[in-house]
Amino acid sequence: MGKAEYLVVLAACVLVTLPLEIAGARVYRQPRRLARAVLPVALVFLVWDALAIAGGVWDYAPEHVTGIRAPFAVPLEEILFFVVIPICGVLTYEIVQLTLAVLRRLGSRVGRQEARR
Repeated sequence: MGKAEYLVVLAACVLVTLPLEIAGARVYRQPRRLARAVLPVALVFLVWDALAIAGGVWDYAPEHVTGIRAPFAVPLEEILFFVVIPICGVLTYEIVQLTLAVLRRLGSRVGRQEARR
């Protein structure tokens, strides 16, 4: 995969979780709420990354990234990571919450039906 490897993994994460939005997670339909959930955390970790790169604590293997760097030498892929992965997490969380709500409703219906018998 070479230089696109990191981007391919991020794209796969988006593709794997996209059906959750279609199934009813409604995460992409609430962009302000999503931004409030993702951006503050992404900012903290991007600053952390920038400081670690500047301090020589770590860097990214050039053979696995495109070479496009944002200010403070943070790779494009790393910026996308801090946006894509939390969005995938929020999608997963929302679909689990939706599924639990549906199961509770079904359970209460079954309970009411059994009580009538």
